[in-house]
Amino acid sequence: MRIAMIGTGYVGLVSGACFSDFGHEVVCVDKDQRKIDLLHQNVMPIYEPGLDALVASNVKAGRLSFTTDLKEAVKGADAIFIAVGTPSRRGDGHADLSYVYAAAEEIAGALTGPAVIVTKSTVPVGTGDEVERILRRVAPDSGAMVVSNPEFLREGAAIDDFKHPDRVVVGVEEDAAKEVMRALYRPLSLNQNAPILFVGRRTSELIKYAANAFLAVKITFINEIADLCEQVGADVQQVSKGIGMDNRIGSKFLHAGPGYGGSCFPKDTLALMKTAADNETPLRIVEATVQVNDARKRAMGRKVIKAMGGDVRGKTVGILGLTFKPNTDDMRDAPSISVIAALQDAGARVKAYDPEGVEQARPLLTDVEYAESPYAAAEGADALVIVTEWDAFRALDLARIKSLLATPLLVDLRNIYPPAEAEKAGLKLVGVGKPDR
Repeated sequence: MRIAMIGTGYVGLVSGACFSDFGHEVVCVDKDQRKIDLLHQNVMPIYEPGLDALVASNVKAGRLSFTTDLKEAVKGADAIFIAVGTPSRRGDGHADLSYVYAAAEEIAGALTGPAVIVTKSTVPVGTGDEVERILRRVAPDSGAMVVSNPEFLREGAAIDDFKHPDRVVVGVEEDAAKEVMRALYRPLSLNQNAPILFVGRRTSELIKYAANAFLAVKITFINEIADLCEQVGADVQQVSKGIGMDNRIGSKFLHAGPGYGGSCFPKDTLALMKTAADNETPLRIVEATVQVNDARKRAMGRKVIKAMGGDVRGKTVGILGLTFKPNTDDMRDAPSISVIAALQDAGARVKAYDPEGVEQARPLLTDVEYAESPYAAAEGADALVIVTEWDAFRALDLARIKSLLATPLLVDLRNIYPPAEAEKAGLKLVGVGKPDR
């Protein structure tokens, strides 16, 4: 089948590359000529493991191409995906849908026949109805049908998530559109029988927000339990394991840390709260989750200061990990931003290392010295703080770390290292949700 993918950001580029790998013919469209030129040189605008190789192989096979010409890309397409950004709108937290509606207008003006218009962007309930109204107004005789098909891609594991999904959610109102979507995802059923859940369009839009909000709640819950563990002398990792073995709860997203960030959870929880408020159905649990998570990020800075004796003025802190999670260069709402701000406000100097996120971090974090390695970040520092759990930080030479530090203090906000291992190397270890040793 022929697909036009409008937007070459995280969702559009990964989805387009994966669809082409299924054998479909995919044209990815973006208004940014520089981005398209770089993609023609196989230079990815984002860091995602395996994406460059996937793109290169499908471009070489002739199934994947890039252009700024939306009109040409849409011509003859069976499905046209809208995969543009929906950032939080200033002032009210609602999703900014201007890019979605602008894409819908442009698509409608370019249609030459029937096609399925698929909203892949994360959008509030009712967005598909407005896209349909735009199509009816601009191209009343096109026969276009509007579908919701939310993405559930984890940054750092997006290709595997696309090709081996827990489920594919499709919000559709017409049988003809359902058959097109079934054909697009048919390769999944050939080798793994991945379930495709067909629902109403508004239901599909809400599923995406409800899923992300629930995961945000789960993360925030275990973070608060971690705080309680520290007060009563319990171990949050053992608590997580104990409750996670209950299959009604599950073990995923029960890892205590400095709070959630990234491109999805922060903006999607805010957008869901706005939708709920507009419909006079407040979501108190989600509201509390957002408040607690925002407070937690800054509290992690205070945790480091407390571990350093309560006064960090003139001291140096080494930071390992800047991105909101490993295997991405995404700095959006990363906990490191709040942690570093709290340290700098208290008078500390900061040295930081991240395997992929430094260039994205530079505009966001001022007065930070960027190190070339974890060991360079530790050299001469009065404490070393693990903020992001990159694989590169999981097997550090702790004895070497101890020898480099001015003060042998390791603050592990991801609970990577067992206390006994750190103590054997001569380090004082402060974790999250751990008994005071």
